[in-house]
Amino acid sequence: MTAQNGDTREHASRGAATGFLETKESYRPGSRTLPGFYYTAPEVFAEEEERIFLRSWLCAGREEEIAEPGEYFLVSAAGESVIVVRGEDGIARAHHNVCRHRGTRLCEEERGRLGRSIQCPYHAWTYALDGRLIGAPDMDTVEGFARADYPLHPAATASWGGFLFVHLGVDAEPFEEAYAPLLDRFARFRLDTLRSWRRIEYDVNANWKLLFQNYSECLHCPVLHPRLTQLTPYRSGHNDLVEGPFLGGYMVLAEKGGSMTMSGRSCSLPVGELPEEDLERVYYYSIFPNLLLSLHPDYVMAHRLWPAAPDRTRVVCEWLFHPDARDAADFRPDDAVEFWDATNREDWHIVELGQAGISSRKYGPGPYSARESLPAAWDREYLRRFEDA
Repeated sequence: MTAQNGDTREHASRGAATGFLETKESYRPGSRTLPGFYYTAPEVFAEEEERIFLRSWLCAGREEEIAEPGEYFLVSAAGESVIVVRGEDGIARAHHNVCRHRGTRLCEEERGRLGRSIQCPYHAWTYALDGRLIGAPDMDTVEGFARADYPLHPAATASWGGFLFVHLGVDAEPFEEAYAPLLDRFARFRLDTLRSWRRIEYDVNANWKLLFQNYSECLHCPVLHPRLTQLTPYRSGHNDLVEGPFLGGYMVLAEKGGSMTMSGRSCSLPVGELPEEDLERVYYYSIFPNLLLSLHPDYVMAHRLWPAAPDRTRVVCEWLFHPDARDAADFRPDDAVEFWDATNREDWHIVELGQAGISSRKYGPGPYSARESLPAAWDREYLRRFEDA
């Protein structure tokens, strides 16, 4: 089996350093799907951690998750763990979850509330919420030791639209530059004011790239999502970001006053100051490398993707609503949650079938149609990041 036919065993045995990025004369990026080893080879997954997830801004969660000083949650990606915590000064910071004494993990629980400090469970080295070392038992007699030399290792943080982002590597590109095309693009949706109603986590037995590619087209919708197709005809809409790390556009709702819900009707207040045309649209954007953002007139849904293995991805899906929606008599958030939970599970099942098929010796890159231009563009961006890093 040749490289172009996606023989995982051949590529895995050769290793990333000796041939994953070799020129593939018969493979045309963006016109056909990726070769199989990109989805199955452990070496590729390891390189993605280094070349993509350690060198990109990752959507970590929402500001409201750590509303009060001492509240924190953990982010695990690319073999790293970081503590995202609200400081006593109100600033959100991220610290690598590694004690500067002997490397012990500081926090075990996925989320919680600390006191005014972070203490190592091993030898009680203690850090302020801003990362400063403030206590180190029996170190005062060590010649040359200075607490100021041993703060927690920081991870860069940024906030946009109420979302918190972290950068796990060094020399992070300024967030304002990396996200310049998006900074004001969704201002009318008032993302920073929205509040979370529900969060569901999924464990999907498929490569993370398959989830992005599935999200980026609706050619599959009539077959896989007949209810969705009734609410938003799959041929409707327009893509307005068609190249680069941010891709997407809108689809048109079939009925005025409709929404993507089990009832087909709006379930909440409009999320922001929306023009009339936005009340009849749903916007879908993939934000490289781990955020899928779906903007409805009455709510926003966000998927955060956390690759766990070549064939496994943890997905955190969250539904956000207008801050005053809970007091409205016609607030029916579960109408949206139930619709998308069912749709999500349809998608997860099909990408798992895709993972199984791609793992076959018989898999080879297939041609993209004109209605799959966004997954083709996503592949080009992925290859650019993977090969140029």
